[in-house]
Amino acid sequence: MAHKSRTQARKRRHMHIRRTVSGTAARPRLSVFRSLSELYAQVIDDERGQTLVAASTLDRGLAERLKGLNKSQQAKEVGKLVGERARAKGIAVVVFDRGGYRYHGRVRALADGAREAGLEF
Repeated sequence: MAHKSRTQARKRRHMHIRRTVSGTAARPRLSVFRSLSELYAQVIDDERGQTLVAASTLDRGLAERLKGLNKSQQAKEVGKLVGERARAKGIAVVVFDRGGYRYHGRVRALADGAREAGLEF
């Protein structure tokens, strides 16, 4: 049996999750992507194939708040920002797509931050 890379294994898990998790106009999908240094979150309507709201650790408005924080704390701030932006667009309920990552660490911190900002999932 050939060894799969960590990225290939994550993509396989993500595709398995995406078979059941899909965003609609009424309940869009909150998708998470995590790299070694950055974190990205998007609220997506899969029916139209459109990103409604996005936030990441690279956002200009967020750079000031992230200085001096560790990665999990930064993830929580990104979650709060994506939650605030979604609430401003009238989105209250989403379905969470962890992107094939384990639900702990930065992924959990982002989810907690989004919940604090008022998103429900």
